[in-house]
Amino acid sequence: MEHLPKHISEKEAFSIVARGKSFKYAIRGMRIILKTQHNFWIQLVMAAIVVVMGIFFTITAVEWAILVLAMTGVFVAESFNTAIEIDIDLTSPQYHPYARDTKDVAAGAVLLAVIGAVLVGCSIFLPKIVGLL
Repeated sequence: MEHLPKHISEKEAFSIVARGKSFKYAIRGMRIILKTQHNFWIQLVMAAIVVVMGIFFTITAVEWAILVLAMTGVFVAESFNTAIEIDIDLTSPQYHPYARDTKDVAAGAVLLAVIGAVLVGCSIFLPKIVGLL
């Protein structure tokens, strides 16, 4: 493609077909997570409970937005953790302390996201639960 600057190859040019394939790959990645990660299923169940509680307590739009961001943060952290684990298993199939550390740090990031989400949920729902008592 002659109209593109030299530093941009044809592969980098915008393409609806390429974007569609990219979306297909992302869906495949989500399937991998759902098939292989038990913690992701636990997180989905917890998110469903949060949604039911949000409906029950008729939370505000701002509260919904904060909860969605917190839940999404957990899902994203778990997804990155899975990607890191897959890569480490490929690049370091034998035990290595750095590989272990990398996996542990990634798992720690998920734990931080979960703790943050729990704190968000408690700040939104505990006052409403206490109000019922």
